Order: sequence, then structure tokens, then C-alpha cells
Amino acid sequence: MLPADFIIYCKSYQGDLSRAVRLAKSVTKHNRNDLPFYLSCPSDDLPAFRGALAGMGVNLIADEEIAAANPRANSSIMTEWDPRQAQQVIKSELWRAVACKAYLCIDSDSIFLRDFGLADFIHPSGNPYTILHQAKDFLQQALNAGRPKVVHHFQDDARVMQAIFSRQGPLYDYGPTPVIWAAQVWKDLDEQYLFPRGMTLWDAIAQRSGELRWYGEALLRFQSIPIYPIEPLFRVYHYEWQWRQLQANGETEEKVAANYLGVVYQSNWHGKKPRNPIKRLFRKVFGK
Repeated sequence: MLPADFIIYCKSYQGDLSRAVRLAKSVTKHNRNDLPFYLSCPSDDLPAFRGALAGMGVNLIADEEIAAANPRANSSIMTEWDPRQAQQVIKSELWRAVACKAYLCIDSDSIFLRDFGLADFIHPSGNPYTILHQAKDFLQQALNAGRPKVVHHFQDDARVMQAIFSRQGPLYDYGPTPVIWAAQVWKDLDEQYLFPRGMTLWDAIAQRSGELRWYGEALLRFQSIPIYPIEPLFRVYHYEWQWRQLQANGETEEKVAANYLGVVYQSNWHGKKPRNPIKRLFRKVFGK
């Protein structure tokens, strides 16, 4: 696969503008093969992104343009949908609007920590790698921290998607982001599963949120590309407790860079004002 066939893509919005700028700077610094970087946002947010990302070589595209690239999608879908579900579809439909064979789908709260190139994402055969694992390390961290609900949620979510595709076997994780996606997998999901049922990906996400699992289970079902499994590309701190636990064990960005291309600090908690210490102590003692 040629570098032009593979792109980096981020779906963002004005509320994450500062994080998107930070990500773009890290891409500029570490992108040794000059892989094209695309970013989409609502059309109303484009002027702000143009100003903030000027001179960084970022290709901007409106979310509405991506949504409209699916001829079977409802034209009013963008205004009617919950943004949390709509962004899942926009990410997954990017291949319709931008000519690429595969792409790295990355979130605004991500940062590259070291140099990267096409070989980090594409197997020597020319096929994309697939993030495919059983999340044992993360699930063990959750159990060690006394968070069994995290494990139960993972297992329940995985079993539901397995049942949709009538698959038995291990409970897989197909993330976390950033993830490597092949356009052919999304195309096969659309043509071989959704279209025969009179559905679009919008309908699928409405039925069951989780674009990572839709991609992964579709790949296992239709074998759209050869599967070359790899572990997550970035160190992702899903929860504040996880981040604090690993920090207490001596984890730093410098150490993370030895095994990961970058790091993700979840925007739903990172950077926010720390909890009141009395409340934090109450939670620690009483588990609430």
C-alpha cells in the first residue's frame, strides 16, 4: 500500500479545538512518511478550525459532507441524532468521502509521543493491521482496583455484538482508539449485512452503539482482508483511577513511548478540576 492510500483521520468539534491542535502538532512533529492528515467537524465549526490549524497541512472536511456521501442516508440525520452516536457513524463513513484504502481513526484527546510511519499501520503484505485482543491487561487492572462493573460491561457488550453476527468464541476488543480501519471492511458490512436488511450504518448504530465492535465483528464474519492482529497502538487511560494507579506504579510518558506510539487522556475527565479531597476520601473509604 502506498502512503497516499492511507490517511490519518480525526473527527472533532469546537469544544475539543485545543486538543485537536495539540494532536495536529504531534502529528506534524512525528509523521516521518508525511501521511495525509484529515480532520472533520460540523460545518459551523470549520472557520475556527481553519484559523487554529493554519499552516499545519491539515485537510479539513465538514461532517455533513461525510454524512451526505452515503446515498441511502437520511438527509436530515445530522440534525436529528444524538451527537455521541452521530460521531460514531461519521468516523466509520469517512471512506466514502475521502479516497483511501485504509485510515487511522484517531480522537482529539490523543498525542503522538514518537515518530511513526506507514509500517506501523500496514503489514508488509500491503494489508492493514487489525487491533484485535482480549483486553486482559485492562480487565485485570479493573479487578485489581475493585471495579468489577467495568469487566461485566465489557463482557456484556462483547456478547451482544457476537450474537448479532452469530459468532462464538473469545470476547475480543477491537480498540481502543486510535484504530486502523480498511474501507473494504466497512463496504462489506454495508453490502453484505446492512443493505440486505434495508439498513444503513445509522440504523446499525441506533440498534447498538459501538463502531469498533461493528467493524471487528464484520471483519471476522466476512474476512474482507487478511487479519494481522496487533495490540493497541496507544496507551489509553479510560478512567482517572486507571491513570492514577499506573502513575503510582511509576508510569511516565517517556516509559510509555517504549511500547506505544502515543497516549490518550480521556477528555471526559483529564484536565478537569480534581475532586474535593474530602469527597475523594469518602469514596475511597465507602466505595461511593
